[in-house]
Amino acid sequence: MVLLLGQMAVAMVTAAVWQTPTIDEPVYVGTAAVFLEEHSLRYNPEHPPLGKLVVAAGVAVADPHLDPGFRGSQSELGRHLLYESGNDPWRLMLWARLPVIALTLLFGLVVFAFARQLAGDAGALVALALYCLSPDVIAHGSLATLDVPAAGFVLTAVWLLWRARLRPRLHLPLVGAALGAALATKMSTLPVVPVVLALAAVSVRYASTGVAGRRLLRALAGCVVVGLIAVAVVWATYLAVDPRLRWAPQQQVPVVRGLRGLAVELMPFPEPYRDGMRIQFALENHPWEGFLFGRLYSGSLWYYLPAALLVKTPLGALSLWAAGTVVVVAVRRLRPAASYLLAAPAVLLAAAMYGSRDFGTRYALFLPMFLAMAAGCLVAVRRRWVPVVAAVLVAFVAAGSLRAYPYYLPYANEAFGGPAKTRLRLHDSNVDWGQDLGRLADRLRERYRGERIWLVYKGSGVPSYYGIRATDPLRLPPGRVHGVLAVSDSAAAKATGRLAELIDSSRPVDDVGHSITLYRR
Repeated sequence: MVLLLGQMAVAMVTAAVWQTPTIDEPVYVGTAAVFLEEHSLRYNPEHPPLGKLVVAAGVAVADPHLDPGFRGSQSELGRHLLYESGNDPWRLMLWARLPVIALTLLFGLVVFAFARQLAGDAGALVALALYCLSPDVIAHGSLATLDVPAAGFVLTAVWLLWRARLRPRLHLPLVGAALGAALATKMSTLPVVPVVLALAAVSVRYASTGVAGRRLLRALAGCVVVGLIAVAVVWATYLAVDPRLRWAPQQQVPVVRGLRGLAVELMPFPEPYRDGMRIQFALENHPWEGFLFGRLYSGSLWYYLPAALLVKTPLGALSLWAAGTVVVVAVRRLRPAASYLLAAPAVLLAAAMYGSRDFGTRYALFLPMFLAMAAGCLVAVRRRWVPVVAAVLVAFVAAGSLRAYPYYLPYANEAFGGPAKTRLRLHDSNVDWGQDLGRLADRLRERYRGERIWLVYKGSGVPSYYGIRATDPLRLPPGRVHGVLAVSDSAAAKATGRLAELIDSSRPVDDVGHSITLYRR
């Protein structure tokens, strides 16, 4: 266990040290700094505060300078804090990422403990290995973002529900706290609330004795306890930022009508949370573009996430996930755990597939967590060959994960050509999220010193800060663009018009981190 968590820690810290800010991180880091300095909720209301309070723990150590009263947009806030206020973005980003790394490792302990209760020590080690070696979990666990914390809090709530089958009075309040933490981190966890409440009722009924009516009342009381504590935790996170709960949003809050508007009004949460939901609904109505297997499209595809997971998940893990799921459902002594292991990720996956933003497998990070534990249950099957097969598949996962080091964000499994080919299948946070601007600067100094550089960069970093002196090639006719052309792979995936013409008439000569391609013109 220590070895697995240790290698995961090394992988995440290495990624955190070398990667420049991804697209979302400056917004969260800037908002965290505003939390600390001004106790204001005005930035980034579309996400609740808890995940950013986690990031704020690291930001507080870095102690950056923040100009008082800054009134730009949330994107401008992040850029201003990192690059225009005299702060060191390398140091600030590392400290902002470290609390999320620590939380990711703690969630690994939850995976181990849950799987151990279901399948013993061997099953727990299989589950922990799949979790610690997951390229997606490593990639996003090393960033100052909200996806891993939100998924991990849901995982923790379900684990505590399982433990509540034996001691409901002790564990149900903790379930409520974990559920509240998930809701206070990302609003996309709201669909899991009915699942958690239903499982709370199941756990209480399992632990109760006596007549049916009394058991039913206890089950309902358990649901109420979980729900009330979850709501209290959400309120507490907002009050932790601003005890007076002053609300003056920096951006315009859209009006949401119909059933969605009614649902938002009925939520027992603070007004900033409900306004955040209104913003999220407006974002869902935006005509986003997606990219899948070389096809650029508008809107969303219902099968995008399953297809992306097929590309981004190690083949050994896919095999173990499938086998473990079958075992959990088919083996009688494991069947009670099926609803705990499978219901929450199934509901969250269905909700994510229904969404309009086909931006990456980060929207389904709960799957590597929950299905790792299902895979661990495979070794509970009493057949001599089962542990051997499981060990071979875990070794296959380990080999692929270690080969990906330190480029975990653009990982793709061997069936789809590995990390070097991910850009041909997927885009955005699946491959290029702006993380390699620093590496690009190093590569240009090492191999292309003195040459004319043209850059099309998709990200939140500032190229000039890292010493990149480049010109925008889209401002000139393609015939006048000569030298080295560097293009972010997410920009290349969505290339049309002049950029597409530039790429088609250039010769690829190099790549940086499997996320930026260099062309010779």
